[in-house]
Amino acid sequence: MGYTGDVEVGGPADVRALPGLTISKLAVSEMANNAYLLRDPDTGEAVLIDAAAEPEALRALIGDAGVHTVVTTHGHWDHHRALPEVVEATGAVTVAHPADADELPVPVQRPVVHGDTVRVGGQTLEVIHLRGHTPGSIALLWRGPEGAGTHLFTGDSLFPGGVGKTWSPEDFTSLVDDVEERLFGTLPDETWVYPGHGKDTTLGAERPHLAEWRARGW
Repeated sequence: MGYTGDVEVGGPADVRALPGLTISKLAVSEMANNAYLLRDPDTGEAVLIDAAAEPEALRALIGDAGVHTVVTTHGHWDHHRALPEVVEATGAVTVAHPADADELPVPVQRPVVHGDTVRVGGQTLEVIHLRGHTPGSIALLWRGPEGAGTHLFTGDSLFPGGVGKTWSPEDFTSLVDDVEERLFGTLPDETWVYPGHGKDTTLGAERPHLAEWRARGW
């Protein structure tokens, strides 16, 4: 069976081998957080997105990959509980948006803002700032070579069925505006979405519901 993105806590990672990048998705913790290992098969270099919990499971996921960078999508505690242990084990550089940096349990060595890039071997991830779930929430976009597609790691800013949780009408408007402009407004429907919890989706599957999300306010 090919990649589905359906993972369970305590279960194995689901692995997607694409031209230029291998994506491994693992669910950890009582919050069922998704952690993603992105590895360039040509160089062995890798990036971990959200060292959420269960450091031993994350170290097993990493294996012999050369993890030089750990990106934290936002400052909520459930997405970085294993960050100190993973950084100690790998020596990786910590990356996050400066607006959320103070929430992390280790210093952010490389602050990133909208439009910055993160390298994975010979591949490039684009940083997209999505304001609302937290002030410093970011997504990471990989535009694969021909045949590989476009792949978007959204943290808790976009899920199947809606945007992430917000705590005020102003935050909701900010988030849905950014998601509509910076994701749906620029990326194709076939863009695969890898969220911070739960199942994957595509922009095409979610696009028809944007007006519904705005009307309901969440």
